[in-house]
Amino acid sequence: MALNIAVCVKRVPAPGAKINVTADEQSVDAAHLGFTTSPHEECAVEAAVQLTEEHGGEVTVLTLGPGEAEEQLRYAASVGAHHFTLIPTDGTAWDPQRTAAALTQAITNSEAAGSPFDLVLFGNESADSGGFQVGVRVAHALGRPMVNGIKGIDVADNGFTARREIDAGFEVYEVPSPAVLGVKEGINLPRYPTMKGRLASKKAVVDTAEIDAAAGGQGKVRLHRPAEQASTTEVLGDSVEAVGAVVDILEELGVLS
Repeated sequence: MALNIAVCVKRVPAPGAKINVTADEQSVDAAHLGFTTSPHEECAVEAAVQLTEEHGGEVTVLTLGPGEAEEQLRYAASVGAHHFTLIPTDGTAWDPQRTAAALTQAITNSEAAGSPFDLVLFGNESADSGGFQVGVRVAHALGRPMVNGIKGIDVADNGFTARREIDAGFEVYEVPSPAVLGVKEGINLPRYPTMKGRLASKKAVVDTAEIDAAAGGQGKVRLHRPAEQASTTEVLGDSVEAVGAVVDILEELGVLS
């Protein structure tokens, strides 16, 4: 069966970058930052593309953010996604409730204009705010089953089989279609865009969905960047003469009795 899959992604500062906060402590200073797709959601795009390559169908990628977030949609185009929707904002960070409301409306509008989505994918959580709640809120608003922390997706009769990793192995969930799943990094290894894919992404049509959802009840007080903590490394030696010093440290740590 051909699948119609939606993936919601977020533009975030590149992992590993030094994050500075603006003087008013209300936002991230993006002056010298690179941006990328949140890693969990990058894996979600790959999972969606793999499913449609195997079963047929199309992938629609949605993002909410400033105009620059079109870059993340074109990245999705370069790795095999088919349709793209930007919900533009003025660049300020929306609270999870407002974000979820806007995405819910965009998904509802898209389904009304075309075909219902068999599956909506989110990242387990975003790499910047890590709220763990936008996907859950959207699933609740759409009235669809939702499982987070997913590291495996298979098409099953009338729905999907989703696997979530636990200490003892995997929990396996059978969810009817339409469903919502939160994908965790490690479910796959996202492909690199080919030159053909990059060229095609420049021609991809990005639709704009003007949705001004009302702010939710959560309010940001301020962003706080902890002070940097420097650490030093002491070399105890490079021969058997260091054994005594190593033993002394192990005794201090209580490893040796």
